[in-house]
Amino acid sequence: MFQDPNLWHLNRHSAAGGFGIGLFFAFWPVPFQMWLSAFAAIPLRVNLPLSVATVWLTNPITMPPIFYGAYKVGTIALGTETGQFEFELSWAWLVASIHTIGPAFIVGCLICSVVFGGLGYLSLNLLWRRSVAKSWQERCARRRQRLE
Repeated sequence: MFQDPNLWHLNRHSAAGGFGIGLFFAFWPVPFQMWLSAFAAIPLRVNLPLSVATVWLTNPITMPPIFYGAYKVGTIALGTETGQFEFELSWAWLVASIHTIGPAFIVGCLICSVVFGGLGYLSLNLLWRRSVAKSWQERCARRRQRLE
C-alpha cells in the first residue's frame, strides 16, 4: 500500500492529483483535514505529502476569510440573504449558528471544495504539461544550434 511510487514521487499525475485532493479537503470545515486528505490520496495513488501539505491553505490565519467566502457562495447558491452575525469561539454560538448560517456555509464549502479541487488538479496538470513542452522545445533548439 505505502510502497506505491506515486505516493512519494513527483510526476504529472501524482502531483496534480495530490494538489487537487488537498484543495478539495482544505474547504471542509472539519478538524483533521490532513487525515482525510491522506486517506483519500492512498487509494487514488496520488502524491501523499503534497495532498497533506496543500490542506494547509486553510490555516488559522486564512480560515476566516476563506470560510466567509464559502458562506457567501452558499448564500448565492441557495438564494438566501447574507445574515449579520458576529463570530464567537464557543460551543453555544456554534450550535445556534447551525440553524441560521449553517446551510449556506455547508453548501458553500461543498461548492468551493469541488470547484477549487478540480481547478487545482487541472491547473497543475496544465502547468506541468507546458513546462515539459517548453523543456522539449529548448532541448530541440539547443540540438539544432549544435548541429549548425
